[in-house]
Amino acid sequence: MTHDVKETFQRHAGTSGAAPPAPAALAAKVRTLAPSMTRSMQRVAEAVAGDPAGCAALTVTGLAELTGTSEATVVRTARLLGYPGYRDLRLALAGLAAQQQSGRAPAVTADIAVDDPIADVVTKLAYDEQQTLADTAAGLDTVQLGAAVTAAASARRIDVYGVGASGLVAQDLAQKLLRIGLIAHAHSDPHLAVTNAVQLRAGDVAIAITHSGSTGDVIEPLRVAFEHGATTVAITGRPDGAVAQYADHILTTSTARESELRPAAMSSRTSQLLVVDCLFVGVAQRTYETAAPALSASYEALAHRHRR
Repeated sequence: MTHDVKETFQRHAGTSGAAPPAPAALAAKVRTLAPSMTRSMQRVAEAVAGDPAGCAALTVTGLAELTGTSEATVVRTARLLGYPGYRDLRLALAGLAAQQQSGRAPAVTADIAVDDPIADVVTKLAYDEQQTLADTAAGLDTVQLGAAVTAAASARRIDVYGVGASGLVAQDLAQKLLRIGLIAHAHSDPHLAVTNAVQLRAGDVAIAITHSGSTGDVIEPLRVAFEHGATTVAITGRPDGAVAQYADHILTTSTARESELRPAAMSSRTSQLLVVDCLFVGVAQRTYETAAPALSASYEALAHRHRR
């Protein structure tokens, strides 16, 4: 069985703008999509995320003048962020500004400096971690998540691909699934990943974890699995990245701002682990009658080992 890549693109394009993001998800959308925008669109996105109250008061012409862009660029940016037009974006900005003023959406803290006291480092990292989790939860498509859960819960076999920091997350997911009695394997070696992907077929699931959405060593085995008929899932911070063309379901992660002392690998791992946990719990719920005894058996086996 071979999937139609074009149909997959059309399916994701049709669902991406189904409902405008909630105000709380706006900043997350900006952080996720800004790297793939043109520089002029980035200026618009950074302006609305940095000063939602001020930008909410501006007309499309005013925002274009403020950012040194054009009205067309402002409208394109609004649409890329998931809003039908600039009017809808302004409404979201007003909502976000109200949340910030009420204290429910605090302003982003400053980056970690090389001379920061360790207490400040803890505070800033804790805030960034919390914001990353909140952004990921706000932007996660639960319809896509539910579909991925359904596929994994009934899968004959599940392969998970990831390299580097994403490879650690792939191992975490595979180990969780193994403990509830599912056949799951994590592959960080690209050659082993591809040779295993060749064996997949309809009824199997392949999951690729890549923050950038462009990691070749992860995309290639997903492509092979896709073309052999497996249900494919991408966990990525770039839903418009190359990995999307081979994914039946896309689960989007957010990331805190990258800085010199906090590279993307750290912040992306936080959001990936949240998505992995959501996926795992969903599968455990669907397979509870077999998952619960399997989990109890694994606990008992580990406890017995430690007693020896």
